[in-house]
Amino acid sequence: MHVLITGGAGFIGSHTADACLKLGYRVRVLDSLEEPVHPGHRKPAYLDPRIEFVKGDVRDEKVLLDCLRGVDAVYHLAAFQDYLPVFSRYFDVNVTSTALIYELIVREKLPIKKVIVASSQATLGEGLYLDADGKRCLPDIRDDTQLAAGDFECRAPRGFRGPLKWQATDETVANPQNQYGISKIAEEKVALFLGKRYGVPSVAMRYSIVQGPRQSFYNAYSGACRIFCLSFHTGREPDIYEDGTQVRDFVNIHDVVDANLAVLHTPKADYEMFHVGGDKACTVAEFASIVAEVFGVKGYTPRPCGKYRFGDTRHIYSDVSKLRALGWKPQRTTLQSVEAYREWLKSADNVAAILEYAQKAMAKMNVVRDVKK
Repeated sequence: MHVLITGGAGFIGSHTADACLKLGYRVRVLDSLEEPVHPGHRKPAYLDPRIEFVKGDVRDEKVLLDCLRGVDAVYHLAAFQDYLPVFSRYFDVNVTSTALIYELIVREKLPIKKVIVASSQATLGEGLYLDADGKRCLPDIRDDTQLAAGDFECRAPRGFRGPLKWQATDETVANPQNQYGISKIAEEKVALFLGKRYGVPSVAMRYSIVQGPRQSFYNAYSGACRIFCLSFHTGREPDIYEDGTQVRDFVNIHDVVDANLAVLHTPKADYEMFHVGGDKACTVAEFASIVAEVFGVKGYTPRPCGKYRFGDTRHIYSDVSKLRALGWKPQRTTLQSVEAYREWLKSADNVAAILEYAQKAMAKMNVVRDVKK
């Protein structure tokens, strides 16, 4: 089998490439090596030399067509992911490139057997809740005034009664509340509906918070694992936003790769969308304690830093039972993910500067704000 992986020099893409090589597949990678994920636009040293590497943009029709020719399957993992308010770019990169893949397959009659696109848990927004009467509801984004006052829980939408109780969220829910999540919903629709219309077996994968080595040190969107590990590595206490009890869903990179391979190899996955999560709820404070344990910090007690990150979800946890029905299940723990990331961190130069860069980037975008109790 010959596989094309767009964004294949990145975190999920490069690990998926390695797994395909182990199966004896030929692998072609298309990646634009964008900063800040790839400093200096350099190809990362971890890419296997057996990979056929093409530097280019997934929106470039000629480059993309050349890469699509001769392959049997496509993992479309290239994406624009950030907090920047350049709204059109999310749709240009994430949606236009996906549409172009199907346009070229149909126009050129390319015999591609499957297309797998990367979606995101961000499509869920705040996810599914039950109100005080047990009715299902989807909360709206939390108001900045509410958060600044230290009131962090989601409020009941009109027609429902609080307090609300968060639930594991299945694939029927779509409630994106930022530009990235909205673009990923659109990407899912393009892949699944055009795929079905033109007979191109397609799958969308809604990844939860993926963790492990090769996660960019400079990607502001990569979250708690990067910041907490960098903090403990430099002897600092990590910033815990809100009150630390917000629920998250962490999944190991190798479990994600297993999921990517599972949907490639079964027709039961065709024209479906799947949640890919760790199947275990974890609060941010619990996660900080796990990181402290890995870094050998004794007597650590998680403490909120008095700030919040505007636009964050309060609680989010993906129901992965649909993917489990294909025979997949997560095999690695959050502890194992952090241990692997710590080893990866040893390859970084000037770790203190990386942490300072991350903090300044968040401040510049006015994402991190003070609680004004």
